Amino acid sequence: MSKQPLILYLAAPRGFCAGVDRAIKIVEMAIEKWGAPVYVRHEIVHNKFVVDGLRDLGAVFVEELSECPDDRPVIFSAHGVPKSVPNAAQARNMVYVDATCPLVSKVHIEAQRHADAGLQMIMIGHEGHPETVGTMGQLPEGEVILVEVPEDVATVQVRDESKLAYVTQTTLSIDDTADIVAALQKRFPQIVGPHKEDICYATTNRQEAVKAMAPKCDAMLVVGAPNSSNSKRLVEVGSRAGCNYAQLVQRADDIDWRALDGISSIGITAGASAPEILINEVIDVFKSRYDVTEELVETAVENVEFKVPRVLREPA
Repeated sequence: MSKQPLILYLAAPRGFCAGVDRAIKIVEMAIEKWGAPVYVRHEIVHNKFVVDGLRDLGAVFVEELSECPDDRPVIFSAHGVPKSVPNAAQARNMVYVDATCPLVSKVHIEAQRHADAGLQMIMIGHEGHPETVGTMGQLPEGEVILVEVPEDVATVQVRDESKLAYVTQTTLSIDDTADIVAALQKRFPQIVGPHKEDICYATTNRQEAVKAMAPKCDAMLVVGAPNSSNSKRLVEVGSRAGCNYAQLVQRADDIDWRALDGISSIGITAGASAPEILINEVIDVFKSRYDVTEELVETAVENVEFKVPRVLREPA
């Protein structure tokens, strides 16, 4: 029986970003240097396949520093941690490596700089997300006010309307953030924004590729984890950009084939913490069912690379 033809649009860039790449490398190099087990506070990146792979190598994932022994190295996840965490590790004389993405660290430095200048901080982010918790934890309790949606801006209580600054979580949707920033600027005309957009280049690039791809496809799949903020935003961006069916899948097994019945084109992308092997798995399953013609939708070329901390480059 001949297979139905299908145009498969592949977004570029997609999948791993430089910060995720670096974080995974940090765990692998730490295990190589100090042997197993190496403890990791919170999932190093939001992807079950990646986390399981590192667990097999000897990484032990915990939620709190209190679960780690004093005599084993601990790594802080790519999402960043509150200042209290490295302070506690130092107090216990632990060996620790910070795998915080340099673009998240940039937001931390920015928040501290504004606070030093006497400005109260407003953070645009998702409550409870590790990156938001880490960024808010750079300053003393109560110094950072969280806003999640434009409506929150109306009820914000500030010390001094003329002394405010805002930062954003790096993995948000550019469009959503723009609405919140507009609301902040309308209510607080003197509010100070970031020198350069806080939303990271990789998040922006992946969203732009989806916007270019979405109008061409009958359906779109985003390979990523349900707790990955940037992956969930890609689904929303795809729906908004004109794709009738956009779905998040962790693996090829999660594809809802009934929902895809009768399609003639599909777009595939992946969140910044999804490895290429999972993307290929999804492409292969389409090739087994359809007569696939692949088309690349490329909106940017990424060649960013972040160095791993010096402690891992030195011999044990």
